Amino acid sequence: MKRISILLLLLSLISGITYAQKEKKEKKKKKGKGETEATLPVTPPKPQLKNYLDSVSYSIGVNIGSSVNSQPIDSLNTELLLHGLRSVLEKKDTLLLSEMQSVGILQSYFQSMRQKMEEKNKQKAVENKKMADDFLAANKTKPGVVTTGTGLQYIVQKEGTGPYPKPTDRVKVHYTGTFLDGKKFDSSVDRGEPAVFGVQQVIKGWTEALQMMKVGSKWKVFISPELGYGDQGRGAEMPPNSLLIFEVELLGIEK
Repeated sequence: MKRISILLLLLSLISGITYAQKEKKEKKKKKGKGETEATLPVTPPKPQLKNYLDSVSYSIGVNIGSSVNSQPIDSLNTELLLHGLRSVLEKKDTLLLSEMQSVGILQSYFQSMRQKMEEKNKQKAVENKKMADDFLAANKTKPGVVTTGTGLQYIVQKEGTGPYPKPTDRVKVHYTGTFLDGKKFDSSVDRGEPAVFGVQQVIKGWTEALQMMKVGSKWKVFISPELGYGDQGRGAEMPPNSLLIFEVELLGIEK
């Protein structure tokens, strides 16, 4: 499986490299004595999908390209990459490293990348925690801001007249979530469809706020890292120790 993954990763670069080499050759035009070479722009021919396997091959390339772009990989030597790929696929005895050596090098490389990312995330977590604490300390002194015993902060923008949700209820809400810098990360409003979920199926800050809101209410909620996704965050889209700000409208309780 490791070998297949490595080969698939390399396969995504074949097309671009091959075209580049072909273009380089075609640019050189021989001239008569005393004349200089002319360089003409050459556009590589567009690949054609002639059958189902061609479509499969192209789809694999697209998938691999997307996967490579999402990885923390430094710039690669494409000439050596292509050499290694051809040596294996064409079964040529021109390998510069054994398969075992290659696997070991890649394992070491990605382990180093993971360590760098972990250190970066730790530093980011410290920075975000300080910004969150500083913001909440200043925010709680502002008019209209209510702070609960857990540190949750909210502003009542509209008071509803319906019932309060219970811990076991499912609720329908509209919401927009932003980071401290104002960047939006999620919004049911933008999707044009309310979200429905259990009161206890969300982060702690949401669970607490929902049970204090009457149906019809609209609040602005400030959720500390401890009541959100903590120092681990949630993937690339949710940095560690992020302070989250939500505009929440409780539309109803689902039966």
